Amino acid sequence: MPVLSLADVSLSLKGNAGMVDILHGITLDVHEGETLALIGPSGSGKSSLLMVMGGLERATGGSVQSLGQDLTNLSEDDLARFRRAHMGVVFQSFHLIPTMTALENVAVPLELAGAKDAFQRAEAELEAVGLGHRMGHFPAQMSGGEQQRVALARAAAPRPQLLLADEPTGNLDGTNGAAITDLLFGLQERHGATLVLVTHSRSLAEKCSRVVQLRDGRIDGAEALEAAQ
Repeated sequence: MPVLSLADVSLSLKGNAGMVDILHGITLDVHEGETLALIGPSGSGKSSLLMVMGGLERATGGSVQSLGQDLTNLSEDDLARFRRAHMGVVFQSFHLIPTMTALENVAVPLELAGAKDAFQRAEAELEAVGLGHRMGHFPAQMSGGEQQRVALARAAAPRPQLLLADEPTGNLDGTNGAAITDLLFGLQERHGATLVLVTHSRSLAEKCSRVVQLRDGRIDGAEALEAAQ
């Protein structure tokens, strides 16, 4: 059974000039342990598709099954609980809480899930991404690469079955981008998660086991790769 199964998914959003059709009839299965890259030109719908996969945008047509749960029928509160229990999401712009230290940012999802060892687990994840010396620092005191490492640790700390990453290296220079790439795949492998990422980088996409090309909100091709991790 696929970890993610999308059947004839469409997405329309309201814009200044009325409704805009973003996704058109997307049918796609993602299997356990797979690493999948979504690529395509700007405006092709790849980030919107990732948001639909995570229940961050609600499909306006078709169905989205995640771990056997139909996301299209869940309330906003139930979607939030489902994500908290099963998904880790990494955004291009980090989305760290500025008034919290690195340690507190990573501990937040664990505390929300009721983990009694939230801070111990958060410490372990920050050590794993090479930030053991930065636990007490606030986001404004860290570089972009360090902030993305905190975001990765926060996404991985709850041991998610699904890891979704939207342009995780998009705001970083080449050196930091390469380091984040290695960490992302290392976390995916260490925790046995299924990884879906959006990227403009062909070299990053080619580290995945499968690449799906989007164009104008439709799947325009897919290829299986020998993952070069």
